[in-house]
Amino acid sequence: MSTSKSYSKFGEKFNRYSGITQLMDDLNDGLRTPGALMLGGGNPASIPQMMDYFSKVSQEMLASGELVSAMANYDGPQGKDTFVKGLAKLLKDTYSWDISEKNISLTNGSQSAFFYLFNLLAGKQQDGSHKKILLPLAPEYIGYCDSGIDDDIFVSYKPEIELLEDRQFKYHVDFSELEVDDSVAAICASRPTNPTGNLLTDEEIEKLDELARKHNIPLIIDNAYGTPFPNIVFEDAKPFYNDNTILCMSLSKLGLPGLRCGIVIANEEITQALTNINGIIGLAPGSIGPAIAQHMIESNDLLRLSNDVIKPFYQGKSQHAVELLQQAIDEPRFRIHKPEGAMFLWLWFDELPITTMELYKRLKARGVLIVPGEYFFFGQDDDWDHAHQCLRMNYVQSDEDMQRGIAIIAEEVKKAYSQA
Repeated sequence: MSTSKSYSKFGEKFNRYSGITQLMDDLNDGLRTPGALMLGGGNPASIPQMMDYFSKVSQEMLASGELVSAMANYDGPQGKDTFVKGLAKLLKDTYSWDISEKNISLTNGSQSAFFYLFNLLAGKQQDGSHKKILLPLAPEYIGYCDSGIDDDIFVSYKPEIELLEDRQFKYHVDFSELEVDDSVAAICASRPTNPTGNLLTDEEIEKLDELARKHNIPLIIDNAYGTPFPNIVFEDAKPFYNDNTILCMSLSKLGLPGLRCGIVIANEEITQALTNINGIIGLAPGSIGPAIAQHMIESNDLLRLSNDVIKPFYQGKSQHAVELLQQAIDEPRFRIHKPEGAMFLWLWFDELPITTMELYKRLKARGVLIVPGEYFFFGQDDDWDHAHQCLRMNYVQSDEDMQRGIAIIAEEVKKAYSQA
């Protein structure tokens, strides 16, 4: 099999070099390159208190035999029973959600969960029609873009832009533009949003829920950074779930990305469908992440650490990075999206005479890795200038690396504006 001509339609689709593959390649290459300034990829921070906690928990679980048992046995295709039951009870008791273990399934990371969900709902239907996932506000998560078995499964909408003080701005859903017809299989939004740190307000979420219910389609909320855990949220936000919601969570941003554990909370029909897909594609989800998370639930540590350790750590790092950026870049056309959560800052260079794809290349040549904004505006027919003026920056590196990286970004941006 020496040429790609012998690949199937599926093989051709997923053999492409996508934006998410480039991001993960940059992440891997940067980790192996001495001196690289990793301001691009999505590796969560190594919070010392959390690393110590996971080390202690692992030793306890090793001593008790829990860890070896998790490594040595398959779970069922729905995921580890004890964790699924424990999480359902925690959420029911804390938030009065009407759920049980029949409403929760696990996957090998959130990326797998979204691949399953998008292809379960969108693409070519049994009646020959083609359905799409509606993203009410782009920019949206780069990892969704190429996840459809069929092409063209997303439709997205430009946001309203609110200009704020201190050279900040905020995106809002433009409900006057949203069109939901029979071609829409589901509405999906991340909250807080990767890449921008935007947090959809409680009112926006309720409006999206109303819209989804009106058209008898689910509302998918990507809660990988959200409340109640890992709770990387800097504004007031209510945890949201009802019987028409598909809520997707993860253990990654607790500080456990290598354990690849995604969590999907949904009605029993969706849960059973994901369980069936798990069995066919992967036999069963991994066991170690759920075993550790169940230990955290039993110790009353999951929500406590999210609120008392993880949230303030990220909030402090975010505020410091904003200060560094505002000090280093005095260009009046530069704005930062108001940081409301997640682990990225979204930088907007209005009227930038080069694209941020070109800026990415110039920065990469100097050892600074960021992610160009172009990748995050999929699902739109027209080419929007704004999409070429933004970039995503991870703010979780050391203060020294942040200062060095931001200084280089400032130099290259100044050079680009001056050469116009």
